[in-house]
Amino acid sequence: MKIHEYQAKEILRKHNVRVPFGVVVDKVADATKAYDEVARFSNIVVVKAQIHAGGRGKGGGVKVTKTKPEAMSAVETIHGMQLITHQTGPVGKKVLKVYLEQGIDIAKEYYISLLLDRSLKKTIFMASQEGGMDIEEVAEKHPEKIIKIAIDPGVGLQPNQARELAFKLNLPAESMKSAISFFNSLYDAYMKEDCTMLEINPLILTKQNEIIAGDCKITLDENALYRHPDTEAYRDKTEEDPLELKASEYNLNYVKLDGNIGCMVNGAGLAMATMDVIKYAGAEPANFLDVGGGANVNTVKNGFEIILGDPNVKAIFVNIFGGIVRCDRVAQGIVEAARSVNIKVPLMVRLKGTNAEEGKKILNESGLTIVVADELSDAIQKIPQLIK
Repeated sequence: MKIHEYQAKEILRKHNVRVPFGVVVDKVADATKAYDEVARFSNIVVVKAQIHAGGRGKGGGVKVTKTKPEAMSAVETIHGMQLITHQTGPVGKKVLKVYLEQGIDIAKEYYISLLLDRSLKKTIFMASQEGGMDIEEVAEKHPEKIIKIAIDPGVGLQPNQARELAFKLNLPAESMKSAISFFNSLYDAYMKEDCTMLEINPLILTKQNEIIAGDCKITLDENALYRHPDTEAYRDKTEEDPLELKASEYNLNYVKLDGNIGCMVNGAGLAMATMDVIKYAGAEPANFLDVGGGANVNTVKNGFEIILGDPNVKAIFVNIFGGIVRCDRVAQGIVEAARSVNIKVPLMVRLKGTNAEEGKKILNESGLTIVVADELSDAIQKIPQLIK
């Protein structure tokens, strides 16, 4: 689950990570009071759009202001704008919240993040002296500038590792104490809040040799939200894709993509393989949709509704392996769901596993226009025909 910057900084404060003082507003009318609160700490106030995407500064969503009229003008410009960044896509996202934050006396900017390295099966600190820039660009053009330190989950961040991180970032000796305390608190926040990613960019070294989180992006593990009822309230449904939101209400694992072939599959691994098959056939998957091991009439019906909610979908490929669930039951569910949903695009179904032949017979005798594929190799040949 993604959260806003101001929410991420609330989490950091809870774990004694130093962050600038800030106030979030939902309405332009509330900005005057918010500015007065922030201006007590600094005569420079940074006005930031709050959306679930990076690159806000380049898109015009971050303004550094030196006077109250400047700040109010920035709030009026940013609030309600359709902010387009490299992470939002060409449509962009509408800004409904604005964060006013105290300016910081910056000596240098760095980058630091915590995330899981699946190859190592460990959490890693990833850092760079090149802060404030796109870390992907730094990693691609200057991989030698990326610092990685793996943390053993059994013992956590060790003092020597925190010092190593500070030394490799080439931080001044005067800031070492602040940096080591910062890194320890950051790791504490990452672990205790069940984060899947915690990123600080820029990590700021102030002219007073203090380390502060200039910006923060946190992604929380949705499967662990039951342990954090307070952070579950951070979910902002206005930032989520409407189809993905609807799918979550149906308990379906759905991710919208940019292709034209809708996929409905039972099992995440098979869903990934199905998307590969679609690309191999020269088409593009429109979504990832895993209906789970117990596919029935309702799950199939809901899946069709979600897929058909995407106007880019030109055909649907249902790929089911009958292991936990029997293929004949799935086939009956597909027939009933197809009749109730009124599918107006070509539909292809592949059934494999328990009672697959019985399932194919049900589909063929249903009277519906359903293309039945026997194998994935057969599906690959038929996918281009579906689009045509």
